[in-house]
Amino acid sequence: MPMQLNVGDVVKLKKKHPCGGYDWEILRVGADFRIKCTTCDRQVWLPRREVERRITKIVSQVEPIEDPSNKE
Repeated sequence: MPMQLNVGDVVKLKKKHPCGGYDWEILRVGADFRIKCTTCDRQVWLPRREVERRITKIVSQVEPIEDPSNKE
């Protein structure tokens, strides 16, 4: 079961980025994730499986946006 991660969430990864930062903001979700280092603003693309494996903690979560056309 995939983790519930949304655009705007900030996660902490196991290994630090060469700039020294551990926290990353999620910019895109799907089969591949685009994440941005919150220290140096560098962006990288990683497969979902790799991101989920590397996450140690969800630092902050954004509420998911509800689609008004998807009302039941």
